[in-house]
Amino acid sequence: MPSSLLEQVSHNESDLIFVQEVLTNFRLLVDSLEQPIYRPSEQEEQQEYFSGKKKQHTLKSQVIGLPEAKDIVEVEVGARGPTADIKLFRKSQKKFDKSQPFSGDKAYQGGENITTPHKRKPKQELTQQQKDANKALSSNRIFIEHLIRLLKIFRIASQRFRLRLHTYEQIILTVCGLVRLRIGSLILPT
Repeated sequence: MPSSLLEQVSHNESDLIFVQEVLTNFRLLVDSLEQPIYRPSEQEEQQEYFSGKKKQHTLKSQVIGLPEAKDIVEVEVGARGPTADIKLFRKSQKKFDKSQPFSGDKAYQGGENITTPHKRKPKQELTQQQKDANKALSSNRIFIEHLIRLLKIFRIASQRFRLRLHTYEQIILTVCGLVRLRIGSLILPT
């Protein structure tokens, strides 16, 4: 069961090129999620998984979706907790056309072809125009949050991951395939 649109068409080179070309007409939405894991027993290993942001040991995944949550375009799964969102984005951006536009939150500032909200500078306020632009961007970006919510309906993708870490990627990709089936973007051959 393909977990993303790019995985679904990756077996046929001409279909992949066609889908990449069609996707340039859309501003794709990007966001990441972290899932807690049990603390590894070895000191070096536990330091690799400790996320200072969440104050626990986590695995991070990134979801790229179509506007209005029509489909999951690409999924990056199983990065260690302290991995920056922008680093995950740059890794997955190589699978798309160079001119592909994206929309992300403040964690993605500094990326190519990605629109992010304006940040308030120290001791300064945002102008009304910047506030309006941030509001318009967030009203379009909310759909990626809806896709992540659909993933987290499955308890194995939302609560502490209790299985062995080498199975994490396979399980989360299966959940993504089930979500695609649920929203009607995945049509299985009969």
